[in-house]
Amino acid sequence: MTTGTFDMSDLKRRMQGAVGVLRDELGGLRTGRASASLLDPITIEAYGARMPLNQVATVSVPEARLLSVQVWDRGMVSAVEKAIRDSNLGLNPNTEGQVLRLRIPELNQERRQELVKVAHKYAEAAKVAVRHVRRDGMDHLKKVEKDGEMSSDDLDRLSKDVQKATDETIAEIDQTLAQKEKEILSV
Repeated sequence: MTTGTFDMSDLKRRMQGAVGVLRDELGGLRTGRASASLLDPITIEAYGARMPLNQVATVSVPEARLLSVQVWDRGMVSAVEKAIRDSNLGLNPNTEGQVLRLRIPELNQERRQELVKVAHKYAEAAKVAVRHVRRDGMDHLKKVEKDGEMSSDDLDRLSKDVQKATDETIAEIDQTLAQKEKEILSV
């Protein structure tokens, strides 16, 4: 019998999407080192719409603990400055013309532990998303088998493949989390 209409590559793509979202979220966590991705979640009210910071300015890292934001439009400097202040990143920009300089302060141990907890929360959300994709895949397989388009042997084989993909993706999430945790806790 055929394996019906089951697309394993789509399932893996959806699982990798959860990993991608996790990496984006973890990239926004401040680790004590300057990173241009730290400012990625910030949006600015510009030209009548909300725009990401990287569409109104260039973010660079001139030093290990310094971010430089070069705003392209002089009229947008105050809006960018306000958005950075209001972003809950704990950063206070120093404005010099169209350039905003952001000193990244040292993190104390308590704040590092809080960031680790946030990272764990993000990772758990990614794992839940992967498990949802797994459940959707398994439900689809069972439906295809129930409709008679797949043999029970094919169901077992594909179920194992789905579980293997799930396990690999969760291992990747754990590895990504461990890497970020190490980065956060390193002084």
